Amino acid sequence: MQGRYIKGLRWWIIALVMCGVALNYLSRSSLSVAMPTLTKELNISTQQYSYVIAAFQGAYTIMQPMAGYVLDLLGTRTGFAIFALGWALANMLHGFASGWLSLAIFRGLLGVTEAAVIPAGLKTVSEWFPDKERSVATGWFNAGTAIGAMIAPPLVVWCILHTTWQIAFVVTGGLSVVWVTIWLLAYRSPRHHVRLAPAEREYIEQGQDPVRLDKASWKNILGSRQFWGIAIPRFLADPAWATFNFWIPLYLSSVRHMSLKEIAMFAWLPFLAADLGSIVGGYLSPLFMRWFNLSVVASRKLVVTTGAMLMCGPACIGLATDAHTAVYLFCIGGFAHQALSGALITLASDVFGKNEVATANGLTGTAAWLGSLCFSLIIGAVATTIGYNPLFVCLALFDVLGAIVVWLILPSRQSDNVSRAVTTRAIQADI
Repeated sequence: MQGRYIKGLRWWIIALVMCGVALNYLSRSSLSVAMPTLTKELNISTQQYSYVIAAFQGAYTIMQPMAGYVLDLLGTRTGFAIFALGWALANMLHGFASGWLSLAIFRGLLGVTEAAVIPAGLKTVSEWFPDKERSVATGWFNAGTAIGAMIAPPLVVWCILHTTWQIAFVVTGGLSVVWVTIWLLAYRSPRHHVRLAPAEREYIEQGQDPVRLDKASWKNILGSRQFWGIAIPRFLADPAWATFNFWIPLYLSSVRHMSLKEIAMFAWLPFLAADLGSIVGGYLSPLFMRWFNLSVVASRKLVVTTGAMLMCGPACIGLATDAHTAVYLFCIGGFAHQALSGALITLASDVFGKNEVATANGLTGTAAWLGSLCFSLIIGAVATTIGYNPLFVCLALFDVLGAIVVWLILPSRQSDNVSRAVTTRAIQADI
């Protein structure tokens, strides 16, 4: 019987989730890479492009809590597959756009379907990992956000140069269809997965707090101090990630005068740094717990603070004398943001029960994307008049303010939903 089990199956599961997240962000990032071409082909202005982004962000913002609720209702396997197939088809439709309005409609459909990806990833972590490993697992699947954005520039540019921009959207969307097939074949919950060894199943179950079994309730979540301690910092932090995802190629083209080939060569580097930020940030939390004898929640806060301090990098982009230095400073920002973002996302699994974590993450995601939506509209309105540099400074200030808020509002000790014993287990655990 031993040969039928897969050793360390939980890590294979999170690797599969990371691939799904990467393909989600590949679809999401394809438009920004193609925009220098589409501005000419479809005659789209900078402000019209901001409307297209706003359509995506508005749909994403509205759908996040509903997507989380659907995932809690349908379960991780079915819910994730439905949303992933939806974003694959929505991305393919981009190839039929004839102007900014039709592009905005297709982008809105993409926002509706892609809204489930982070709640689905976090729900998977809450099912498959003991409490002490959650920040590490979240860091790994969150790395998929940067992997997808990193793959997009060379892949999309290659498709445009060798075929057409329409084919670029078909290819980037079609890859997600393949992933859905693999997901449905491979994923089951720990309780029902025949390839999960009994010892690993016991390790997972014993490492999870058994009291966190609350049913999802929007009223209870929205009325909790824990929610606002996560939602406000996410509102302030996510404009940076949206700026990196949607505006870097256009900034490098219009301000730094990079060619399409140069964008393909350099625009992926900030997302490589963001990958490192996701992974390193995941390991920082347990290390801080060990070094400084902190609680789980306090260690996450310290990761958020560290990331916020590093956001001084993109704040200095206006001082860069050449495009390559600007890319380097974007890299610092990518690393910083993903480290702090992973900590904020993981906090939802620390302070909310496994039956409500997707809904809670969806609601905090709504706050995050509302911040992104507002900032994208501001960029579209003022970038051509005051330039990008003051906006990059604002991103750093937002993250510092968010770090202050998370310390002031969110209790540093786990309470109500989370047993204090979890903290003790995590500090004593080997990383």
